[in-house]
Amino acid sequence: MGVETLTMISATPSPFARMNRIALHEKGIPFELQNEVPWDSTTATRNYNPLEKLPILLFPDSENQEPVYDSAHIQNFIVTKYADKSPKLVTGDINLDLKARQLLTLSEGVLDAFVLIFWESKRPENKQSAEWLARQQRKIDGGLAAFESLCQSRQPKSSEYIINDTYTIADIAIACATAQIDFGSMRPGWREKYPELAKWYTKMEERDTFKKTYPVMFEVKDSVV
Repeated sequence: MGVETLTMISATPSPFARMNRIALHEKGIPFELQNEVPWDSTTATRNYNPLEKLPILLFPDSENQEPVYDSAHIQNFIVTKYADKSPKLVTGDINLDLKARQLLTLSEGVLDAFVLIFWESKRPENKQSAEWLARQQRKIDGGLAAFESLCQSRQPKSSEYIINDTYTIADIAIACATAQIDFGSMRPGWREKYPELAKWYTKMEERDTFKKTYPVMFEVKDSVV
C-alpha cells in the first residue's frame, strides 16, 4: 500500500523546511509544497501552528493526524514514522543517534542566528543593537568552527558523512545550515577558513535532493520589524 501524499507548508528560502523536504525526498515520501510568507497578513500558518511558524507538515487524514510543526520535530517524525523506508537517516545506535539530534540542534541554532541578524538589519540603523548583532555573529562563527572540527574528525577519514560513515539527519542539517550562510553571503572566504567543511559541503550539495531544494529568496510585503 502506497504512502498518501502529504503537504509541506514552507517558505522558498527556508533552510528549516529544506531539511524536511530533503528527508521526504530521500525516503521517497510523496508531498506537495505549499509556499507561504509566514509574516504576511494572509498567511495560513495560524490555522495549523499556534506559533505561526514554518514549516508545517499536513496529512490527508487530518481527523486522525494533527499537523506536525517545528522543523526538528518534523525531522524526527519523518525518521520515526517512516523508519521502514530507506535511507534510515539514523544509525540505529542510541548514542550516535543522540549525537545526530544534538547536531541538528546546533545547526538550527546557527540558522536562528542567521534569521535574527536578517531581521535586526531591517530595523532603522539607529535602532539596531550592535551587541545583539555581535552575539548572533558569534553563534554563526562558533557553529562553523564546530562543523569544521566535525569534518576533520569524522571516521573513517574517507567517509562522505559526519557520523559513523552513515548518512543521517546530522548531514542534512549541517549542510543546510552551511548552505544558508553561503546563500546569504554571510561569510565571504569561509571556504578558505574552513577547508574540510567546504570539501564535505560541496560533495553534499551534489546530491539530487539538495539540488532540487536549493533556497530561493521571496519578497516580504508586510512590515515585520
